[in-house]
Amino acid sequence: MTVTIAILKETQPDEKRVAMIPAVAQRLAHLGATLAVEQGAGQAATYPDATYTQAGVSLVADRTSLVAQADIVLAVQPPPLEVVQAMKPGSLLVSFLYATSQPDLVRALRDQRVTTFAMEMIPRISRAQAMDALSSQAALAGYYAPLLGCVHMQKILPMMTTAVGSLRAAHVLVMGLGVAGLQALATAHRLGAICEGYDVRPETREEAASVGAKFVDTGVDARGAGGYARELTAEEKAKVRTVLSQHIAQADMIITTASVPGRRAPRLIDAQQLAGMKEGSVVVDMGAPNGGNCEGTKAGEIVRVGPVTLVGPTNLPSCLAAQASELYAKNILNLLQQVLHDGVLKPDFTDDVIAGTTLTHDGTITNPAIRQALEPAPAEKA
Repeated sequence: MTVTIAILKETQPDEKRVAMIPAVAQRLAHLGATLAVEQGAGQAATYPDATYTQAGVSLVADRTSLVAQADIVLAVQPPPLEVVQAMKPGSLLVSFLYATSQPDLVRALRDQRVTTFAMEMIPRISRAQAMDALSSQAALAGYYAPLLGCVHMQKILPMMTTAVGSLRAAHVLVMGLGVAGLQALATAHRLGAICEGYDVRPETREEAASVGAKFVDTGVDARGAGGYARELTAEEKAKVRTVLSQHIAQADMIITTASVPGRRAPRLIDAQQLAGMKEGSVVVDMGAPNGGNCEGTKAGEIVRVGPVTLVGPTNLPSCLAAQASELYAKNILNLLQQVLHDGVLKPDFTDDVIAGTTLTHDGTITNPAIRQALEPAPAEKA
């Protein structure tokens, strides 16, 4: 037996990635799958149609027919509503969904009786690391952020000695030491900057040191559940602000990375702190898509706020589309290896990884928090 897997072409203007690359598609075929790709799907990520046909993947020009015949549909971004409506009942969608911001799409998936694996919901446990698309994409985003910042600086990062004197190394501060933040620190360090890292979780001190950075210690421990930071109290926020303001003022470049899926990005830098920065300094706000870590950030724009150039990128992984697509495709492969056996799709919904990743199944929104948000209980009668 075989299952049919469809690979969609992304339609969002800033999205260059593709959900499956030719080399990984060949490995999927070994699981008992026949693959078809929407024409032109990989072109922007440097995977032209010819590379897919050479890998045994069929090309299909008509998106509706491609989706209607598929048992599994792969995408990066949430697909358009008409794609979901064309999917057959019982089929599987694998993509990022961001359910709380896509209520109509989630309801359509429920009503169409499509099973949905939302890649942002992969549990953050050791057994699921090879499937964790948020982390794989964040690693590349973090790498790219200092390079983007350099474009907008009027300084170089490393110390340089010339015939007329020496140029001092730039100071780079990274706020938020998750996957993206640590990669940002590592890149800035490789480029010769003097690096500092800050996170409300004190256990990240050793991780910052491992990539050549000094840890900014504010004396506040804000470790929370699920690998994310908890909300700080007012007193803790004031203490943190006092310490951080000194380091912010000394930085030539700041990269902020704090974000929690489905929630507004926490505010790390306010207008007063921006005003205290050096003339010509740069902030790359990686929290821009969710409202920004900095006061004044505008998603998708580069703005001048006092002495600071404030950069608000919205899709950094797409700037490295070739390798971002490669990592994402491998995340999907590792996930599908758990549910696809000898050409038969058999998800085990008692498995923690599968259960945690599933958003809809058999006409039901299976994630309790999303179901409560999108299907509020009817008001009780008086």
